[in-house]
Amino acid sequence: MMTLARRLGITHGIAIALLVAFAGPALAQGAWPSKSIRIIAPVQPGGGVDLVARTIAERLTTSLGQSVVVENQSGGGGIVGSLATARAAPDGYTLMVGYVGTHGTNPAVRKLPYDAVKDFTPIAMVGGTPNVLIVPATVPASSLREFVAWAKANPKELAYGSAGPGTLTHLAMEQFKIEAGLPDMTHIAYRGIGPAFTDILGGRTQAMLPGLAAALPHIKAGKVRALAVTGTRRHALLPDVPTLEESGFPGFDGVQWYGIVGPANLPATIVERLNADINNALATPELRQRLSGEALDPMPMSPTEFGRYMETDIAKWAKLAKARDIHLTD
Repeated sequence: MMTLARRLGITHGIAIALLVAFAGPALAQGAWPSKSIRIIAPVQPGGGVDLVARTIAERLTTSLGQSVVVENQSGGGGIVGSLATARAAPDGYTLMVGYVGTHGTNPAVRKLPYDAVKDFTPIAMVGGTPNVLIVPATVPASSLREFVAWAKANPKELAYGSAGPGTLTHLAMEQFKIEAGLPDMTHIAYRGIGPAFTDILGGRTQAMLPGLAAALPHIKAGKVRALAVTGTRRHALLPDVPTLEESGFPGFDGVQWYGIVGPANLPATIVERLNADINNALATPELRQRLSGEALDPMPMSPTEFGRYMETDIAKWAKLAKARDIHLTD
């Protein structure tokens, strides 16, 4: 380079400047990651989102050779953490667990201070768990068909609970009501899935469609009855419970899913590295066992596939929200 510089009449100082200019971007790209990375969990500690964040953080700490820490930023049903992620520099040092709430139901039912598609980079899908239709022991139905028949015959006795307005437990039940031709069951929205379970266990509500992980202990204890699960196949933890599709509702689906996203415009090399590392981790028995604690099944995808999945989920729930006039203003 210096010999060529002398031939071209370029001074020593200019030659050094050119070397830095050309080498700088390559060195910067090759240096990632050169410091710790944070994964924002847009919820309080505990539950599926937090589990996914900490599990992936542990795996990436090993594969990337840098500390990956989890930062819980709860508030607004995931809005606080999502906004922080959308505003972060697209340098690969701020990631987030994007899940069905932040990138599925939230953008379908409310106006957000960011675009759930354009302001994020899809990196990797981690996994999902089905929802399960449950009823208390006081409901005289042991199958989905019996429940629908009983519900139509007793419309004044019907109320269902959810983890809150606009959540998947709310929208999935509204979808079921439409497809089953049920009367307008009273919706009781709670501040979280815990209080909703308290009332269905006490028989004060007659149905709910929570995630399998939350419902499983109560099903195993015989406190509620599982009638059907969402998804295309029966779940290994409830092999005797049919899918809604098997039970006469083709195409009915609703998944509590979790993935990793970042701010918009993340460099492709960083996205590809993270996607490969996460997908490799999902193939290990150890990680599958860890996720099974939340009844999560791995769902490895490419970044493009994950992006399309999120867009499809938003569109599906937005269509339902419009049909049922579900819109949150706060």
